[in-house]
Amino acid sequence: MNLIVAVDENWAIGNKNELLISIPADHKFFRQETTGKVVVLGRKTLETFPQGLPLKNRTNIIMSTNKNYQVKDAVVVHDLDELLAELSKYADQDVYIVGGESIYRLLLPYCDTAHVTKIDHAYEADAYFPNLDEMPEWRITADSEEQTYFDITYHFLKYERVK
Repeated sequence: MNLIVAVDENWAIGNKNELLISIPADHKFFRQETTGKVVVLGRKTLETFPQGLPLKNRTNIIMSTNKNYQVKDAVVVHDLDELLAELSKYADQDVYIVGGESIYRLLLPYCDTAHVTKIDHAYEADAYFPNLDEMPEWRITADSEEQTYFDITYHFLKYERVK
């Protein structure tokens, strides 16, 4: 499975249920990677999307512990076992974990590829992604040229789990 995330220099991913920054090229990369694929996310992340609706042109799988939670045009699962059973219907390379923090932490052990937009700035944050640079089982296998958005620089990195 894949995961896709934008992090700051401290591996922060969000603050008060919002992204730290909105970078158009990052959103474009996200769309290119995930369109036509399966995205897995938590309820709180879904609620940050426009109108709180699932992403178009993707199979959306939402994790929520609320057994009565339902979402139009999405599959809702309530625990890891139920999620893994649902994901068994799809090819691993077509599955993208898209957040938030608790979903990333839960599913990181099941992922082999991480697409990380690394922003060269520190933001005020209350949600973090595990620091892959401190994990010997992960290594960078691709690094883009430095990108800029106004005065912010960032890189598109690809991490892969060492087999």
